[in-house]
Amino acid sequence: MSDDNFTDDPNNEDEESFAEMFEASLAGVGEPLVPGKKISATILQIGAEWSFLDVGQKGEGVLASAELLNTEGEHQYVVGDKISAYFLSRAGGELRFTTKIGGTGSGTEQLENAYQSGIPVDGTIEKEIKGGFEVKLPGNLRAFCPFSQTGLRQTEPADLIGQSLPFKISQFSERGRNIVVSHRAILDEEREQLRVGLRETLKEGMVVKGAVTNIRDFGAFLDIGGIEGLLPISEISYGRVEDINDILTLGQELEVAVKRIDWDNNKFSFSLRDTQADPWKKVGSIYQVGQQYPGKVSRLAQFGAFVTLEDGIDGLLHISKLGDGQRIRHPQDVVSVGQQIAVLVEKIDQDERRISLALAGNKDEAVETSYNDQPAASTGLGTLGDLLKASQQKRGHKKR
Repeated sequence: MSDDNFTDDPNNEDEESFAEMFEASLAGVGEPLVPGKKISATILQIGAEWSFLDVGQKGEGVLASAELLNTEGEHQYVVGDKISAYFLSRAGGELRFTTKIGGTGSGTEQLENAYQSGIPVDGTIEKEIKGGFEVKLPGNLRAFCPFSQTGLRQTEPADLIGQSLPFKISQFSERGRNIVVSHRAILDEEREQLRVGLRETLKEGMVVKGAVTNIRDFGAFLDIGGIEGLLPISEISYGRVEDINDILTLGQELEVAVKRIDWDNNKFSFSLRDTQADPWKKVGSIYQVGQQYPGKVSRLAQFGAFVTLEDGIDGLLHISKLGDGQRIRHPQDVVSVGQQIAVLVEKIDQDERRISLALAGNKDEAVETSYNDQPAASTGLGTLGDLLKASQQKRGHKKR
């Protein structure tokens, strides 16, 4: 029998099987860990130098406790909190993790590994240069961050100088002499995680917090953390909004109701008005037929003037109620926008949310009016009163 049928080490196969089983036991039921893989971990214990994490594997994760401190050196996490961490290496059954590469001791090799693995690095924006900023990285290495990669929103360059931020290395060449970094890549990842969470929880009618990111004539855009949507001008207030800038400012935080969700087309709309009390509920109790109230002329139309009793409650003063017995061509002949007047409530239509008004003290008799009635064409003969008065004067002249 030939010796070729035998291996030099009869225990070699058993050792290989044992090594495979050992690796499998470390992997547990979770996904295989490779350097740079980002996972969600739960803090099990916080020590002076090292903290332990539940990483969904049979082995515990280890993280430098310094990475759990904020910029003031204070603890910002407690046992049980969840954090995002990147897998670095496995040694002796120990799973080493990091939240980012940082510290002055980090060298070129560590930064190159961070580039290849997609692990964030700490950096400080030192100064503005052509097209972007110079960023100081761990190990006193210098990097370039384009203006477009500093954040999701446009920021004044002077506001960023001196800030320490996490960055992703997007380019690493010439042994660290040519490094390009992006802070926006970090924000995009965080935003995508928030978006995934919102897709599971966000429902129409919910009230959420958002910040104004852009103001246009037709409305304002709000970022609720993960998605951006439109707050139409018609949904800002129950009252008429002439200039959005009089009400909203960039960066202003608002509580708004989710009006419409369209994940397929990435379109979302919100309503500030739906979070406010409906002033129309006062109609019928505070505002009643036959009573007089102060108002302000808010808009003129060919068929009449709209009068605001309070924000969200407008009534129509029909053109037939403005002449005090005389026909007029246009409401502007009698009233003007912004004018304060006293009006009488003649009719309330709760279903259509409409109020018909008359000038207080007007001699005209109450008649049915409409929000879109056009004034009748004048015949040139005047009113019935004018005709009777003229007839009486004519008879008097004949007797003489």
